[in-house]
Amino acid sequence: MRILLLILLALVNVCLRGYLTENPDFYQLDAYTWENEEFRAMRLGEAAAEAENLDADGIAAAMLRMEYDLKEASEEDLEPPVVNLALKRRPEEYRKLRNAYETVFADLEYFPVPDSTRAETPEVTYENDWMNRRTYGGERGHEGCDIMGNALPRGSYPVVSITDGVVEKVGWLEKGGWRIGIRAPSGLYLYYAHLYDYAAEWQEGDTVRAGQLLGFMGDSGYSRVPGTVGNFDVHLHVGMYLRTDHYEELSINPYWLLRYLEKYRLKYNY
Repeated sequence: MRILLLILLALVNVCLRGYLTENPDFYQLDAYTWENEEFRAMRLGEAAAEAENLDADGIAAAMLRMEYDLKEASEEDLEPPVVNLALKRRPEEYRKLRNAYETVFADLEYFPVPDSTRAETPEVTYENDWMNRRTYGGERGHEGCDIMGNALPRGSYPVVSITDGVVEKVGWLEKGGWRIGIRAPSGLYLYYAHLYDYAAEWQEGDTVRAGQLLGFMGDSGYSRVPGTVGNFDVHLHVGMYLRTDHYEELSINPYWLLRYLEKYRLKYNY
């Protein structure tokens, strides 16, 4: 019996070594994986967008197996693994990556632009434009996702908070116009820019509830003069940022997270 057990353990060891050899990402995991471009791109895919909840363990393991691109992933691919090889080999690094995903997912509750109860209201649109080229203020990548208002004038579309949180920044920015920045309980920083107006006289330190009205979509910004509008189409810029070991604000791609939140839209009469 003991000999049979030793043979079985040897076979498992051979299979495990072969699997790890074919999946070098398990060797390449390090403490700063969550600061690299692959992680920040958040390529979650349709299966994640359709999921009722995003599981940080399942997503982290799937991202490592599928080279940080889950666009072809199935629902089963996103299940937490029974045996997590990355966790067994590099536990501290894996936990750091998993915790980063948890920071991103934990507090997400609502899509930032409610659905209209009026059939004639044009639907908003958006695409995956994270890190697309921008030129105002110098060459740079677009650190967010633009939700476009269609046909309606500035101030028509309401903007609500995606998460609970605390207001950290509010007021005018040259690039962002009238903006508000909210820190969610788990640490994710959400940046809402180019507003037409605020729904309240927000102050730094104010508490915000998920789904609470923040303001109204506009086209403010691209000027040092507060109140400047009309330099681009009406839209809401949504930015998401993490504090990491080396960065106070490191942008991540909001696109698939917004796709995930589409199923959680409030309804407003506008």
